[in-house]
Amino acid sequence: MGNREHEIYDVVGVGFGPSNLSLAIALEEYGASGPEHEISALFLERQPSFGWHRNMLLPTTTMQISFLKDLVTFRNPTSSFSFIAYLHASGRLAQFVNNQDFFPTRQEFHQYLEWAQARVADRIAYGSDVTSIRLPRAPVPELSNRLRLEVADADGRPGRVVEARNVVISTGLVPSMPEGTERDERVWHSSEFLEKYRRMNPGELRRVAVAGAGQSAAEITRFLYDELPHAEVYSVIPSYGYSVADDTPFANQIFDLGAVDDYYFGTDQTRDAFWRYHRNTNYSVVDDDVIRDLYRRSYDDDVRGVRRLRFLNLTRITGVKRVGAETRVSLQGGPDAEVRELDFDALICATGYEAMEPTGLLGDLDRLCLRDEAGRYRVERDYRIVTAPETRCGIYLQGGTEHTHGLTSSLLSNIAVRSGEIVDSIVARRTEHGARHSVLAEVGGDSR
Repeated sequence: MGNREHEIYDVVGVGFGPSNLSLAIALEEYGASGPEHEISALFLERQPSFGWHRNMLLPTTTMQISFLKDLVTFRNPTSSFSFIAYLHASGRLAQFVNNQDFFPTRQEFHQYLEWAQARVADRIAYGSDVTSIRLPRAPVPELSNRLRLEVADADGRPGRVVEARNVVISTGLVPSMPEGTERDERVWHSSEFLEKYRRMNPGELRRVAVAGAGQSAAEITRFLYDELPHAEVYSVIPSYGYSVADDTPFANQIFDLGAVDDYYFGTDQTRDAFWRYHRNTNYSVVDDDVIRDLYRRSYDDDVRGVRRLRFLNLTRITGVKRVGAETRVSLQGGPDAEVRELDFDALICATGYEAMEPTGLLGDLDRLCLRDEAGRYRVERDYRIVTAPETRCGIYLQGGTEHTHGLTSSLLSNIAVRSGEIVDSIVARRTEHGARHSVLAEVGGDSR
């Protein structure tokens, strides 16, 4: 760990979800190989405790990736932080094997993440909201090799100030709502679903709607149908029904490490092909078993002469307003694109996320971060933002790099390898800077 009195670290992570948890473990394992390898690190997280998509830990929902794509295994198969090691520590290894399933429940995987973060807890400061990242005040700031991070506490009061030679930003995705739709106690985004649902009296939910065509939308629709036997559940789908996610072996190769190189070093035509042919591995698609579960429930309704599960295909939300205790939703869809209004007791928008955007966090420092013709950050293969020559510190992104590194940038599939690559980059740059300083000292130059 760094010296907290001076608050200077080799690495400071902003945000502490699975990506930076994987990075913390990679740093821990690198440092365990000898004291000369120790890298001081601190991770700052605004939440009061660890949590990853807690509001989507619905009963029986499973991960969409193999348990082997955990925090470490693809980087270090012998790691004591693997999902297998967690199962062994929990006394469930044999039972998990007997279950003969590659895909653990989301609840169990979250328990694994909590178990792993507890083992690196000395590197984490929860209830810490990074409000700005900038160059420190110095006589010659353009030669600085450190960044200054200002941190507020859980109540928003200014707290500590730390300095870092490298910053790794992983603040997560930003919930996206239909245009003109604001969240309130009756209009929720899927990212807050369970929290908001548990505040409600289920008996008061007689008619509910779920907007969206992806996995979260389908899972919430199924959950509400099962949990509210007295209610009508509307599924508002912009497509003509749910589309199945392609998780077949050849398609899954786009999440392999080699695919990152193919995308990063590929031509514009290559990158376009990635998105055109393989968006259906992750975007606006649903696992086959969930689709079949919902269709079976709909069919059973027809057999019993009940219309409790209703699908509004090719339909989009165009407006939402409060009318008394109910939420009136304007819906446009159907062959003639007519607009109609329906009242709901709750509307859940499983309408996805926007990419992580650290511009506001970087403030004036952003002008030193170079961008491409489309205004997006230029990013090196090691996930480091390309900066102006006078900036010698490293600014790394875990997220927000789909335009440079492809589909895996915001997904769990490649976090173990990505974290290892970032550690390798930090170590290599530290060695390079150390050698440069030695040369400057020998010739009497400025070695700050």
